[in-house]
Amino acid sequence: MSLPCLSWRTLTFVLLGSLPLPCTVWAQASSNDSASLETVTVIGEAAARGDTPAPAFAGGQVAAGARVGTWGQRNAADVPFNVIGFTAELIENQQAETLADVLINDASVQSGFGYGNYAEKFQIRGFELDGEDVAYGGLYGVLPRQVVATNIAERVELFKGANAFANGVSPSGSGVGGAINIEPKRAADEPLNRLTTGVTDSGYVESGIELGRRFGDENQFGVRANVVRGRGDTAIDGEERRATSAVIGLDYRGERGRASLDIGHQSHTVNGGRSVVYAGSITAVPDAPSASTNYTPEWANTDLNTNFAMLRGEYDITDSWTAYAALGGNDTRESGVYASPTVNNSQGDATIGQMRVPYRAESVGGQAGLRGVFDTGMVTHQLDLGYSSVYRTTRSAYEMVLFTPSDTNIYQPVDVPLQTPDWSDGDMSNPNLRSRTRNNGVSLSDTLGFLDDRLLFTLGARYQEVDVTNYDYKGDFDNNFSDTRLSPVYGVVVKPTDSLSLYANHIEALQPGDTAPTSAVNAGQSIGLVEAKQNEVGAKLDLGNLGGSLSLFEIEQPNAFINTETGVYDYYGEQRNRGVEVSVYGEPLDGLRLLSSAMWIDPELTRTDDGTNQGNDAIGVPGYRLVLGSEWDIPQAPGWTLSGRAVRNGSQYLDAANQLEVDAWTRWDLGVRYAMPLNGTTLTWRANIENLTDENYWASATGGYLTQGEPRTVKLSAALDF
Repeated sequence: MSLPCLSWRTLTFVLLGSLPLPCTVWAQASSNDSASLETVTVIGEAAARGDTPAPAFAGGQVAAGARVGTWGQRNAADVPFNVIGFTAELIENQQAETLADVLINDASVQSGFGYGNYAEKFQIRGFELDGEDVAYGGLYGVLPRQVVATNIAERVELFKGANAFANGVSPSGSGVGGAINIEPKRAADEPLNRLTTGVTDSGYVESGIELGRRFGDENQFGVRANVVRGRGDTAIDGEERRATSAVIGLDYRGERGRASLDIGHQSHTVNGGRSVVYAGSITAVPDAPSASTNYTPEWANTDLNTNFAMLRGEYDITDSWTAYAALGGNDTRESGVYASPTVNNSQGDATIGQMRVPYRAESVGGQAGLRGVFDTGMVTHQLDLGYSSVYRTTRSAYEMVLFTPSDTNIYQPVDVPLQTPDWSDGDMSNPNLRSRTRNNGVSLSDTLGFLDDRLLFTLGARYQEVDVTNYDYKGDFDNNFSDTRLSPVYGVVVKPTDSLSLYANHIEALQPGDTAPTSAVNAGQSIGLVEAKQNEVGAKLDLGNLGGSLSLFEIEQPNAFINTETGVYDYYGEQRNRGVEVSVYGEPLDGLRLLSSAMWIDPELTRTDDGTNQGNDAIGVPGYRLVLGSEWDIPQAPGWTLSGRAVRNGSQYLDAANQLEVDAWTRWDLGVRYAMPLNGTTLTWRANIENLTDENYWASATGGYLTQGEPRTVKLSAALDF
């Protein structure tokens, strides 16, 4: 099965909709309300529908539920996986501008930059997730691939662990350790008029407007739109950014059918942006420079532009059966001149080259399926049949300085001049086709409920097709990879009490296989789909005003290398990540909110080439990560709230031999806000300080290179609802 090659501009579809299931939700007061929480049982209402996000948990910072692939939105207590959603309220209060700013709140996620560019790259449970593999409303191939602005997000949802069954194979194939999904904003029943403006201490100024309305006799039609623009210097010396993010969401909610259309545009420009640092001939990791130091030349820049759209809907065929479908895509245009230093000694001496790259991509993602509930005797069933696909083409070329890199120093940078390229390939003005990727999959699962659904067994499988064709820079065929795989899932949920869920799962991850290098006997050949396997057990607690989770997991991922005896490149190696995760969230006392988590992980190389590096830690995975966050509404000062967060990241290695160790680090963040009544409306003032102590640290060694942490940044903003 494959999705036809369509431009995103021609997307059309007929959409159907939602599954009304019994559920229990928590009716909660606002974060500034001292009213007690009560349990309310809702049967067949919107909270159970596949495309309606789970309600916010007490305190309003997170939701104990998220989208689980083609299953749609599910309560965390009912699924055998570890999921959590971060709310728009948290995003606004923390003045989080990008996904990395939001996901710093979870200890299972480490963020860094992409290879030589400014793309946000994530690591979940010790495995990488590229920015282009973030889903939008459950669809791959819609969002911008490098940086995603948060003004489009009602929720930022995190699925921890392998997820091939739930989400299928992502466009670039990353995401062995987890998945990230953004849920679009929708108009609420109450009209929304909001003006925002903000400024940082370095001079970056941002402003925006957001509107929401519902129309019709029963408020069945909705419009939600917002635009945010920003421009100015960052806290890094000589770095200047410009950004525009605009999105409009239209939706219809009828008695049986619901539909929505989201259309957006995002652009980011970075001038003089600080990039990553590569390791050259070093015997120890050099100390991080001053947090504001920019060791990238002033001519380094990138310009990112993406238009995207998504159309989806669901229809209740009967009270027990719902059909759904969705179609979306994007059109991406990027260009940039990139420069990253390669450091060669502890004194910071480095060389720096340059590369100019134009990049084009078009993607189309689709979903369709059927969800239903029925009984067989004393056993309940939740049946899910789903199809998902993504089709993507990429085009690129390059010019670079290869033979005469410039000298610099990461502690005392030299403003090296822009040079004439001495190596190039492809058409810089009209890049040729470089790749075509088609990922298609069909999933089928049944969740069987026993003892009034206190015991839930999930059995399912996904049949996945992956087809990747690569071309050289002239657009001529290079190689092709095509494979299929059946990925099973097994899960169990036990609810001994109303507030406690115990769970276990076996689930797998799939990635397109590597291409054998020129030094291998099978050079140029693809070596098959990579299958990573996960086993996990855990517990989830929901006391109404306080929630949390505990999980123990093991993920085994094959690694490829050349066999020294046969010369064949194949999956002979293995990395095994074993870890423990703990999270606590909610509002245990009126006006006191918690959001904290921790992860301890052992990222062991269990099978290596001739035993070299056997038992060592995998590159770029910290042994532990702690996030402690809280908010406090000051009783003696109504409307005032204090917030704080501490992030502790353990040491990690820059090389597989474990000779280059990156030091552990700690970052402190503080915040204060005031919700000021103003002529019947509310004016909310916010002030946040990130990296309060201006710590100099290497934030990540993900990918085998160094990403430096951001310097101290003071953010001030005001939001007027009228």
